[in-house]
Amino acid sequence: MLTPVTDADGAPFWRYAAHGELRVQACADCGEPRFPPRPCCPDCQSFASEWRQLGGHGRIWSYVVPHPPLLPDYAAQAPYNVIVVELADAPRIRLVGNLVTQAGAPLNSLSPDRIRIGAKVQVVFTGTGLPQWILERP
Repeated sequence: MLTPVTDADGAPFWRYAAHGELRVQACADCGEPRFPPRPCCPDCQSFASEWRQLGGHGRIWSYVVPHPPLLPDYAAQAPYNVIVVELADAPRIRLVGNLVTQAGAPLNSLSPDRIRIGAKVQVVFTGTGLPQWILERP
């Protein structure tokens, strides 16, 4: 399994995720949430930021089902899905992840024919803190 590449701006996201919390960076001055994390607010140019906890609900905005040839670590799990989730409490933020049957399940645990644009999903976390998504109504 690949591990996330972290930098000073994104490291807090992964620390919170390791504790099962979905948080996004927000401007401490104008309040606008932003992802990916970065030093400066694109709306008001403030360098003040905070990490806001979100409810972890969203909807599938888009998806793809990659097929081989893939990186060797992923080829054995193909076909699997990669979804883009629009967050319910921060609709301008979209996160990329996988739709699975339960936290920590293999990437190919959910049949691709069960994926629908607009389906409601909820975040779950693997034991290592990687955010994944499950259907709210399986």
